Parts: sequence; C-alpha cells; structure tokens
Amino acid sequence: MSADSRPGAARTFRAVSGPVSLVLCSLLALFLLGDAVLRAGWGQMLLLAPWVLLGLWVVYEIAFVSTVRIDDDGAVVQNMLRRTSFGWNRVRDIDLRWQLVFSLDDGSDVTCYGGPAKARPVRRPTGDDAEAKAPSGLRELSEIRDRWQAASGKADAPVRRDWDSRALIALAAIVVWAVAAVLVAGG
Repeated sequence: MSADSRPGAARTFRAVSGPVSLVLCSLLALFLLGDAVLRAGWGQMLLLAPWVLLGLWVVYEIAFVSTVRIDDDGAVVQNMLRRTSFGWNRVRDIDLRWQLVFSLDDGSDVTCYGGPAKARPVRRPTGDDAEAKAPSGLRELSEIRDRWQAASGKADAPVRRDWDSRALIALAAIVVWAVAAVLVAGG
C-alpha cells in the first residue's frame, strides 16, 4: 500500500493486512463498548473500556503502525514502538529477505516489519501463455532501490533512532485508566 507514486513524492509502504485488521478490531471494540452501555450503563462501560482499548492498542502497534516511508532524502522505518530514520548516503545495501532490510554504513541492519515482504509465488495455470507478473514485493524493492540510487548529495542525514512517544503516551493513559478502573471496581 502506498501514499503517492509520483517521482520525488514521499511514499509509504505498509502491510495490506494492517489497515484491515485495525478497522475490523475497531469495529469489534465499538460493538463491545456499545453492548456494555446497553446492558450495564455508562459507568460499567467506563470500567471495561481500558481493557478493550488496551487490546485495540496492541493490534494497532502490531498490525498497523509498522511502515517504511521513503522520499528523495532518505527513509523512515517504523517498527512498532521504534523509529529509525536515515539519509540515502548512509545505506550500503537494500535486500528483500522475508522483509525489507536496509544495511547501514554503521554496520547495523534495519529490518522493516511493515514494508515490502517476500510472498509466495502466484500459481498460474499450466496452459496459460500470459507473461508472469513480478511479485509486488519485488516491484516495491526495485522502486526503493531506484530512489536510493538516484539520491542527491543532500541525502546525508544521520542515522537516528527514537521511540514513538505518542504511542507510549497513549499506552500510559490507558494503563492509568485501567488502574483507576480496578481501584473503583475493587472499592
């Protein structure tokens, strides 16, 4: 899945199953919380909500948030709670093992959980004379490699690793809410 395919525009790669999983789990969470309101009232729903939201937060972190974003200057790899950004001049090699892997000049490898991945080959009927299409992971890998090879001299940003502070703040709020719910329900 990508945001924009124009040359020079930033492009984001994400597993197709991520948004689908997040939407389905969000609908399930909404149903569960709505059912709690109808059966037990708003007060009980507020006591149950942090647990449902904690499950939704886990699905968000595991399935949706992992992405690879590329532009003319470099790449940003978001793997769950960890974000790594670097300029194209810091990249030694790009490979597609099971997932996309950037080998950086500091000797580290950044494996991308949410980017292009190797897929099983598509089975074609034996009598079909149509030309075989390259798997989407290989097409996306070639697009990323083309962007890397066409990088300009200003693509020399340092390797930066940091945490996803917004997700950690959301987790802290849910945990505080859950502790408050336990204290209210136990008292």
